[in-house]
Amino acid sequence: MSLETLEFVIYPDGRVLEKVTGIVGSSCQEVTAAIEAELGLTLASDKTSEYYAQQEVTQSATTANKTTFSDW
Repeated sequence: MSLETLEFVIYPDGRVLEKVTGIVGSSCQEVTAAIEAELGLTLASDKTSEYYAQQEVTQSATTANKTTFSDW
């Protein structure tokens, strides 16, 4: 288990940079949603490699075969 951290950098003009580490997958968005709502407008959001790690990939395919015979 890794250490989960939220780091905030507050710039003089009021912008806030939020960096999340140690949270795998999209659950980081759940963790930060309330904080981001209080901070205000989100200008940009970049996902880290941790976001994409261990994501479940679901793939499905459907095929239909239709065979007909001629009357020759």
